[in-house]
Amino acid sequence: MANSASSKKRAKQAIKRNQHNSQIRAKVRTFIKKVTYALEAGNKKEAQGGFTIMQKMIDQSVSKGLMNKSQAARKKSRLNAQIKAL
Repeated sequence: MANSASSKKRAKQAIKRNQHNSQIRAKVRTFIKKVTYALEAGNKKEAQGGFTIMQKMIDQSVSKGLMNKSQAARKKSRLNAQIKAL
């Protein structure tokens, strides 16, 4: 348990930051799922529209350190290839 005032504050900040980061990660996953579902349905226009929004969300999560840049590039590349294949 935190003893000093500074360690108590850091513990509170960590909880708050974890909650915020979790919300952002969940939002990114939601946008990825939307694109995936559009691909499964064969809706190219909806998939392309969702992809542009998803791309922005992924790039923001990379800049905030929530996602590795290689992982982000891989996800974007694979989904873009699937969209082009439709």
